[in-house]
Amino acid sequence: MNLTRKQLDILRFLKRYWQEHALAPTLEEIAEVFGVSKITIHEHLTHLERKGAIRRDKGRSRSIRLEYDPDLPEARGFPLEEVDLPVLGTIMAGHPIEAVEDRDTVRLSDLIPHGPDHYLLRVKGDSMIQDHIQDGDYVVIESRRVARQGEMVVAVLPDNEATLKRFYKEEDRIRLQPANPNFPPIFFSEVEIRGVVVGVIRQVR
Repeated sequence: MNLTRKQLDILRFLKRYWQEHALAPTLEEIAEVFGVSKITIHEHLTHLERKGAIRRDKGRSRSIRLEYDPDLPEARGFPLEEVDLPVLGTIMAGHPIEAVEDRDTVRLSDLIPHGPDHYLLRVKGDSMIQDHIQDGDYVVIESRRVARQGEMVVAVLPDNEATLKRFYKEEDRIRLQPANPNFPPIFFSEVEIRGVVVGVIRQVR
């Protein structure tokens, strides 16, 4: 994809912002970072959209979505690398069993849902810890605008902040339920769903 240096810098900023905030920045935020006017940023985004690097929903704020990963220039849709690791057997987390080597190979991309509508978000906080999602984990998100009862969602609140919670539609309101008794549920008449959690990635520290 034939992109200018400035366009690549903007794409990398958009990518970082999405990973940290689970939503896109505003024109004002992008313009402030790059020290230019909103008109200049709007022109860059228009060129990026024409080249297929981003997608925007007309009439919606914070609607920029990446269609191209500037750090993987040969690919689209944020694909996982095809990495194979050996599986050497089975280990019990309960009663011990005899250690028997049973060599096999697993492709990591087979274990993690992925595709053009999937992306990763880094988790901050421990409000979902009873759902085995910890601070510093990565959640795999399937981009969706509609959620089913009880699904774990990326919800954008009326103040444009985003949160990770379980979604419940009640009679006259929406309940966003944490998975930690130290956090109360929060209620809204409506929220915007940006995606649903379909996987978790954790590095042992």
